[in-house]
Amino acid sequence: MENISDPYTIAYPEIVAVAAEDGNAIELIETFDCVGGAMWAQHHYRKSPVVRSVRLVGNTSRYLLSPGSGDLGLQGSVFPAGIAAASVGENEISITYRGLGGGGVGASICRSSARGVIRSTTDPSGGGKEAGSTLWLPRRSRLLIGIDDTDTPEEGATWTLAHNIARAIADDKTRYLSHTIVQLYPVPYRTKNCVAIVCEFATLDPAACADTFQALLERYTLSDKTGMAVYSGFDPSGLMPFGRSVKKGEVTAAEVDRVRPLVDVRMNGRGIVGAIAAIPFSTRYDEALSL
Repeated sequence: MENISDPYTIAYPEIVAVAAEDGNAIELIETFDCVGGAMWAQHHYRKSPVVRSVRLVGNTSRYLLSPGSGDLGLQGSVFPAGIAAASVGENEISITYRGLGGGGVGASICRSSARGVIRSTTDPSGGGKEAGSTLWLPRRSRLLIGIDDTDTPEEGATWTLAHNIARAIADDKTRYLSHTIVQLYPVPYRTKNCVAIVCEFATLDPAACADTFQALLERYTLSDKTGMAVYSGFDPSGLMPFGRSVKKGEVTAAEVDRVRPLVDVRMNGRGIVGAIAAIPFSTRYDEALSL
């Protein structure tokens, strides 16, 4: 029988934070190993004054936060843990967690030992104690890369190529967060299923991330009609009307030209329509997959 080195700690594999350009919003992305613990935290943390919303995306909890702090008024069973404060600096984002009992274990050592934490202050926890931690994370930017039309009727698949490139370029500066398949209107010249892909990154160097992705896409695409578009920013919802129009039917060149200034067009083949249209659907899986 193997020994358990630390039976009362479950380290979060990774915690990443992305800030809006003006510093008025933070998305805290916690990759979890224990689904029960993550669901418990989501249920209670959403009651915190600084938490606007929380959602489950794959094996991550996504907390949308407002910078600031508040008195949690923790109470066993009813509100035993939460996020007490969040702040945005020039290069760092800090998050403060507090919890009671087992909630204090999660708010302290379980999170302070996660990958991505620059430094932390952590209270002793366990038993019935109140405990917590403050974590300092790199201030990262969101980068969304949309691609379409990389395959041919004979070989290839855009969704697999996008994922493999995204995994290949991930490093400590650039974290690969999500991959979304976006169903588009089935135009006559599609390969077969007419989908585009958007990959999401949290990065310290958006330009280098986009450059490396483009170089690999140019190397491995099988099509001379590939489109690649890059959006760097916290909220791509300004592209949503265009994205929905591409789901409803074939769009005109003029409609495409109107949204080009909102993105950085890296590869301008016919697939650029789908590449741009995919971007606002990042992590919005139900809508992304429907016509």
